Amino acid sequence: MGFAGGLPHPLLYADMIKSIGHWGEHVEHALGVQSINHVLYMWLAMGILFTLGLIVRGRLQLVPGGLQNLFETIIGGLEDFTVANLGQEGRQFMPLLCTIFLFVLTMNYIGLVPGCDAPTANINTPAAMAIIVFLFYNFVGIKKWGGGYIKHFMGPVLFLSPLMLILEPISHIARPLSLTLRLFGNIRGEEIVLILMFLLAPVLGSLPMYFLFILAKTIQAFIFFMLTMLYLQGSIEHAH
Repeated sequence: MGFAGGLPHPLLYADMIKSIGHWGEHVEHALGVQSINHVLYMWLAMGILFTLGLIVRGRLQLVPGGLQNLFETIIGGLEDFTVANLGQEGRQFMPLLCTIFLFVLTMNYIGLVPGCDAPTANINTPAAMAIIVFLFYNFVGIKKWGGGYIKHFMGPVLFLSPLMLILEPISHIARPLSLTLRLFGNIRGEEIVLILMFLLAPVLGSLPMYFLFILAKTIQAFIFFMLTMLYLQGSIEHAH
């Protein structure tokens, strides 16, 4: 039976996720492209988040329970952390920051499903997100300070301004590269190690590492969130 108590059997979800990879291979062959699996898994992550969001919205209660309690804990914790660092002004950035954390977290966890790859293990995914972060925090800075935003690139000492105007833009341009390689390198490395552990010791050897990587993937999502928050903090604070 595929259904028990009105809910699909958990194995059906695993089969559906695995079939995405096979379907992606056929599409790649038809279009003549190298790889689109990471795009399909990214859409899957979006679908999961949209579905969970709709479920929580349809079951809102004054006394939260289940998924509502989980989401309120996560979002409330992120909001407290953001306000503690950015002040009340940071609340306006919560939609982006929470989306980044939950989206990266979901994509990372997809890589833990046997036979699947995390979209973040493909360098194109973290690169696209890093570019969005780079454009957004600079847009916020320009919107708030106008032409005065250039002072953020001039350094604290006036006579060093010509040098800082060269070094600071380089450091800012390096930020998307840093965000990309940090997330991509860690997630890809973890998946390679997990595969090797599973080949060497199929169950008992890989199970402890499996739970360790759950923690590691959660930390990587939080680091991406935290760095985005820090870049926003730099763009909205007064230039020295």
